[in-house]
Amino acid sequence: MPDIVVMFFILGLIAGVLRSDLAIPKATYETLSLLLMLTIGLKGGMVLHGNLSWTLLPQMLTVILLGALIPLTLYPVLKHIIKLSTANSASIAAHYGSVSAGTFAVALAYAESQHLQVGAEVTLYLVLLELPAIIVGLLLYRRFGENANAQSALSLKHLWHETLTNKSVILLVGGVIIGMMYGTQQGSQVTSLLTNSFKVVLALFLLEMGLTAAQTLRPTPWHHWKLAIFALLIPVVLGSIGVGVGILLALELGSVVILASLVASASYIAAPAAIKAAIPDADIGLAMLSSLGLTFPFNVIIGIGLYHQLALSVH
Repeated sequence: MPDIVVMFFILGLIAGVLRSDLAIPKATYETLSLLLMLTIGLKGGMVLHGNLSWTLLPQMLTVILLGALIPLTLYPVLKHIIKLSTANSASIAAHYGSVSAGTFAVALAYAESQHLQVGAEVTLYLVLLELPAIIVGLLLYRRFGENANAQSALSLKHLWHETLTNKSVILLVGGVIIGMMYGTQQGSQVTSLLTNSFKVVLALFLLEMGLTAAQTLRPTPWHHWKLAIFALLIPVVLGSIGVGVGILLALELGSVVILASLVASASYIAAPAAIKAAIPDADIGLAMLSSLGLTFPFNVIIGIGLYHQLALSVH
């Protein structure tokens, strides 16, 4: 059976498909999102407390390189095979090079429920994968977009600001730093409540994600069938690459699963905010349809377990 938190996502998805009046108040969703990001950062930072070393540098550089290479690889597929515009191709490539914090949270909960060994550095993967793909996406737009050059300097300035000051990035990085400074024992008075309630917060967050995913699929976007196939197949391709990279880096099995899940995911929080300001011609709704409406459900329901089995067969 899937992890219990996944069932909350399925519940929200079913409720959305059935057009139920179930709804999470916007203020509650914002609070859950903030708590989730902060808790992920704190959990990662506390594990890193006393364990940070220069030996992690090759891993970090490899992760950054992955984040940059994925949009470069996906852009021609989206442009020439899916037949999207230059702006939408660059936008969606950036979304898929970037990562989903929700998928990371589910993968982390999955690894814990399966008692998999997870390295202290996995939260850094989430932070490091966020920015490179968005930068590359904008560079692709500047290089191939018809009207991009006239606003390239302004777009780049907005991009750095939107990405680096995004609430998710602030809370993740801040949580990592605070957790790393104080560790489990010194910070327990503040952090224990957050870390102990992680699955509860995640379950409610996924309930809302299920409702939102159902909304993005309504009405059924049959005319975007090529993009739909892409959104369901590309996570397997990227996840397999993530497994291979994790094995080459000699990561623990749980870290391999989390890295693969991150590489296979697509951003629906940080990237839309940054891309909307940097690539005004892009249809953010189209990016949300593929990333949140299709790829996120696939990874949460099927993908993470699939990457685990693949990692087991190769590890």
